[in-house]
Amino acid sequence: MPPLTLALTGATGFCGGHLAALATARGHRVLALGRRPARHGAHVPWDAAADAPAPPELRAADLVVHCAAAVGDHPPGSPAERHQHTVNVRATERLLAAAAGTPFVFVSSASVYDPRPDRSLVGEQHPTAAGHLNAYGRTKARADALALAAGAVVLRPRAVYGPGDPHLVPRLLASVRYGVLALPGGDVELSLTAVENLAEACLAAVGWPPGAYNVADRAPYRRDAALRRVLAAHGRRARLLHVPPGLAALAVGRRPQLTRYALDQLAHRVVLDTRKSRSRGFTPGRDLDDYLAALGSRGA
Repeated sequence: MPPLTLALTGATGFCGGHLAALATARGHRVLALGRRPARHGAHVPWDAAADAPAPPELRAADLVVHCAAAVGDHPPGSPAERHQHTVNVRATERLLAAAAGTPFVFVSSASVYDPRPDRSLVGEQHPTAAGHLNAYGRTKARADALALAAGAVVLRPRAVYGPGDPHLVPRLLASVRYGVLALPGGDVELSLTAVENLAEACLAAVGWPPGAYNVADRAPYRRDAALRRVLAAHGRRARLLHVPPGLAALAVGRRPQLTRYALDQLAHRVVLDTRKSRSRGFTPGRDLDDYLAALGSRGA
């Protein structure tokens, strides 16, 4: 790939930060759109939450990658949804309009998928219009639809993890109480996405036809084995307690990490069908073994 000028939102965040580092290492010029300077790239002031127009520097880009998002597991219709709508939907709408004619990659989420149909193998045609269990999924689905309508490449990772993860692993560690990790239902298979794989996909997607693409690690993981390994790598050993999903649902709201969305994501087999992205030549290069080996080498 020849050097590009890449306009990137979310460069100070988890996913965007990894992409900015990778793009810079590959010789690309990164314009980091955000409220504060990023570690990698030239800072371009822009606040996705301020309903401000896209900066004029966007016109100099060969590619726009929109990673910025307002995350958080808030109930649909909660006060937090207004902020998530501003950042996740309105900012996406403004960027798409400003970048018209420029290749655009939108980092979406598997949270856009309706949880009610079977998710044992989720293809990109799976419904996304309704059924979301939190405001994040609902607002990302609206932004996802806008990006598809505008002719963007839309990437849908699931449960992104890796170095610097501020969400997934911290929530897991906080869920261990008195040496026990309670889980809804029995063991299931789940797709996960290493942040390095997502960053690679963002750059690879430059030449992909417009449309939605699932992005995940090479193979799904058994939930219980993966959780045990991650806990052990962080020095936390816990007994896994399988709780009937109906009984687990009674505890929703008693602790911040106990939400309908969190229980749903752990109780059911959710495996992304990644044949479409692989058909474009994309092969995930990282997996959970790499992440855990890096943790061990740092003495985590």
